[in-house]
Amino acid sequence: MRYELYYWPQIQGRGEFIRLALEEAGADYVDVARLPASRGGGDGAIERVLRHARNGRTPFAPPILKAGRLLIAQTAAILQYLGPPLALVPKANTARLWTHQLQLTIADLVGEAHDVHHPIASGLYYHQQKREALRRSADFRNERLPKFFGYFEDLLRSNPAGDRHLVGRSLSYVDLSLFQVIAGLDYAFPRTMARMRRKHPLLGALHQRVAERPRIAAYLASERRIPFNEYDVFRHYPELDRA
Repeated sequence: MRYELYYWPQIQGRGEFIRLALEEAGADYVDVARLPASRGGGDGAIERVLRHARNGRTPFAPPILKAGRLLIAQTAAILQYLGPPLALVPKANTARLWTHQLQLTIADLVGEAHDVHHPIASGLYYHQQKREALRRSADFRNERLPKFFGYFEDLLRSNPAGDRHLVGRSLSYVDLSLFQVIAGLDYAFPRTMARMRRKHPLLGALHQRVAERPRIAAYLASERRIPFNEYDVFRHYPELDRA
């Protein structure tokens, strides 16, 4: 099957979690909005897929995956669907449910990371809520991030199949997603992450292993991997990373 991914072409965003899964699996896919407008790409492609959804099942927002006649939105739901055909999830139903649960927890962490720089409203600019962002960042760095990282570090340590993966003995899409979160936080909070890495060596080792996987390494070195920037989920404002 050839998959179609619809996401904003200027940023990695939440679409990157899906791209990593597709790239790791060597799947046949097209990043539709990154095509030239003359070939049906650009932001207009997203507007069209939202406008012409069938059966009253209109997605709320990207990322959106088109697989045959299916149209699926929400990062965790898309990865839950892709896991079996891409061989990025165990076969047992209980393990698949556990994997989905972990992906939803990662989504919570991503949401909290975003809300550090936009604690009041996504429709306001950062400078319009900077005072509140400074307060939010202290709580995120000192309370929330250690809680999430401690949780995932403990999961790696207690995995009966070994500490190389979050679920079972093979790579799953939550390993890829956790890699993306760590990469994004390294960019947004380099000082904080230096401390986090010292305290959570298993997470650092997981990040390194994923980065070295041949298809992931090739993708990271390609032009398809958009650099992190200050329009994205993970943003670097030095004042928010201050002790």
